[in-house]
Amino acid sequence: MLTVRSGRALMGVAGALALTGCSGAADADTGVPDTAPVVAGVTASYADDTYTAEGVYRTPETVETVSVTLTLLDDVVTDVEVTGRPQTPETHRYQGRFIDGIAGVVVGKRLDELDVDRVAGSSLTGDGFDQAVARIRMQAAVGAER
Repeated sequence: MLTVRSGRALMGVAGALALTGCSGAADADTGVPDTAPVVAGVTASYADDTYTAEGVYRTPETVETVSVTLTLLDDVVTDVEVTGRPQTPETHRYQGRFIDGIAGVVVGKRLDELDVDRVAGSSLTGDGFDQAVARIRMQAAVGAER
């Protein structure tokens, strides 16, 4: 009976740890709010233009920044450029992989559909990218109101 209780306790702890990994804690630690949720079935209208914004994300060692430039035409991403400012050799490697693969993930997609997770093995850089995209959405929506 002791084994069953221990197993249940370990499963409970493992479940709590797994859920902790799903939280927005990395964003909270950087002082930058999470991106606004995209409501299914609702799309915004954005002004055609090129927009740039920065996003930050936390690695185990540092807080990193990426600059994202998106070009929009009819609410669709037609071009993307990401510039990293890595503080460690490991971050340099992961940002480089992300930068090399991001165009294949976002070009041709609607701005409202963008929600990047892992690109070319880089998972944390996507957090900074998504923050920058949230800022670009705000810029482009303001531009569409004019």
